[in-house]
Amino acid sequence: MNKLITMQEAVKKYTWDGITFAHGGALPVGSDCTEFFRELVRQEVKNIHLVSNSNTPGTNLLIANGQTSHIEMGFSGLEVYGFANGLRRKVEAGEVIFEEYSNGGIPLRLLAGALGIPFIPTYTSVGSDQQFCFAEEPDIYPNPNKIPEISDPFSGKTLGALKSINPDLAVIHVTMADIRGNAIILGTEWSRFELSRAAKKVILQADYIVDTECMRQFPNLVRIPDFLVEAVVYSPLGVWPSCSTGVYDSDEEHFFLMNESLKTDEGTQSYIDEYVLSYHSTEEYRELIGTEKTGQLTASNTAFLMDPYRKYIKSDVEINELLAREESQWTTQKTK
Repeated sequence: MNKLITMQEAVKKYTWDGITFAHGGALPVGSDCTEFFRELVRQEVKNIHLVSNSNTPGTNLLIANGQTSHIEMGFSGLEVYGFANGLRRKVEAGEVIFEEYSNGGIPLRLLAGALGIPFIPTYTSVGSDQQFCFAEEPDIYPNPNKIPEISDPFSGKTLGALKSINPDLAVIHVTMADIRGNAIILGTEWSRFELSRAAKKVILQADYIVDTECMRQFPNLVRIPDFLVEAVVYSPLGVWPSCSTGVYDSDEEHFFLMNESLKTDEGTQSYIDEYVLSYHSTEEYRELIGTEKTGQLTASNTAFLMDPYRKYIKSDVEINELLAREESQWTTQKTK
């Protein structure tokens, strides 16, 4: 039942060129799997069909680096940090298909995917350009194929039909996970519950690895159970420069720096060289962020939220032992 693997293994084993990939969390204040996006950049996974409730630093970076071919997104900005320069640049250059929905439409499509139904009726976006503009068929307007109109069989009213989403893979950042794949999320969920049920495969990226006893003590908080999960990745500070509620705050200085860098191809490559390709271990990653900066970010006003769970947290030593044990078992199985 030990599903703990490294970030490098997770990307190598569960992604491929052309994958339909969705991520959990959203916006600067919503925890997202930023470190997984960096590993996608390192391993140069290409032609990704990206599904996003909202834009994040990770999606902005992936798009800026030219690794996406198609984007379905609910909100494309970065709140107070400005419009996403990487996304803007690639869309305006015509290098990626950008399909816009709303922050109501994407969650509804994920809910439909989780329920196993082909579409879901809605009033969201009906009558707006989000209904009539279809990026896959840009020359047709109004286009009837993006959110087709349907009739309510009970009232006769006209609604729209949103197509369900069932991505090949979802990577969801969580606050705590055990090695089996049970997870607790602190803070806003941003449809991570629905996404975990809609995706064909799910990987958890976790701030902390905890004893399974933690999940047994707080069963009502386990929003993602183990039977939905393929793998678990330990990723301290894995949301940086965004925040993870109860663990650390957003790094606003780096947020602005990152978005400014992604304005150009040269700036994007410079950012990748310095902040993606320059480290190869958790220790080197922490050194990159810096002790002083880490101290500032972890001195969060929400840190008290972790107090009931701290006694269950596994140390880095314990986690490395679990990773080594899993690698040994995997090597033995391949040999047999």
